[in-house]
Amino acid sequence: MKRTSILLFVWIVIAAAATAQQRKITVAQDGSGNYTTVQAAFNSIPAGNKTATTIFIKKGVYKEKLVLDSTRKMLTLVGEDEFNTVLTYDDHTGKVSSHGDTINTRSSYSLLIKADDFSAMNITFQNDAGFNAGQAVAVESDGDRALFISCRFIGFQDVLFTNNEHSRQYYKDCYIEGTTDFIFGTATAWFQRCHIHSKKNSHVTAAATPQQHSFGYVFYDCVLTGDTSVHSASLGRPWRPFAAVAYIHCYMGEHIRPDGWSNWNSTDNYRTARYSEYKNYGPSAEVARRVSWTKQLTDEEILQYTVKNVLRGWESSLF
Repeated sequence: MKRTSILLFVWIVIAAAATAQQRKITVAQDGSGNYTTVQAAFNSIPAGNKTATTIFIKKGVYKEKLVLDSTRKMLTLVGEDEFNTVLTYDDHTGKVSSHGDTINTRSSYSLLIKADDFSAMNITFQNDAGFNAGQAVAVESDGDRALFISCRFIGFQDVLFTNNEHSRQYYKDCYIEGTTDFIFGTATAWFQRCHIHSKKNSHVTAAATPQQHSFGYVFYDCVLTGDTSVHSASLGRPWRPFAAVAYIHCYMGEHIRPDGWSNWNSTDNYRTARYSEYKNYGPSAEVARRVSWTKQLTDEEILQYTVKNVLRGWESSLF
């Protein structure tokens, strides 16, 4: 049995056991499901929803600009195949929308998730505006307790926007690729066994962690790679003061620059940034040339980096 099929089976079994009253919806472009578009399935969920709902999306490329509003909570998206179930759109900064307004970073999303308790598995989320389009978000995830397993996030600049300082997010076995600041925002997020791929000599992260949060982005057992043309990508630059990012037990490909990190356009944000590493490995894991304002975590400090602690008490059977 293929890995995706096994994961899909496990996911469905766990979801079915969670509640006997679960609502199930199927989306299929050929008309064999309940709806032919993902947005129609979203809209079918009652406002103020309190019933766990699973939307199963059959294979296909769904070109839709999607919004899941804050009243439609407790939703799980399950794709039939992570490579062939694709939710995509092509908005980007500077583009004029059909309503006549000019798209900016915050309105460029292909999928906007405002609801709490959202989860997804086996889906590709994409913004295909193009390499030179500028900021073009694939997913803006704003709700609390967002969970992504075996998903792909595809695009160029500003691909994954974690845009809520109160939000806690968890990513497992996901693939995320982009050019500049392609994982960015204020949320607290844990990335477990994810593959992070750079497509340009730029920056992987642009965290904006609030000062009152002890953790921002944590990459644990992840693999960082780059296109063959990439040879000086940074692990991150601080979008706001107190940005927090940690790489723990991660493989650092040769595309990562020796000093590791970058400041934000020579501003003072780096002076309070909380950037750290612990026992990474690979061609670019050497710590001797890292910038002086980052740190290597001690064996004592690393004990604080548990999923429960980083995500402020949130736990799930799917972690």
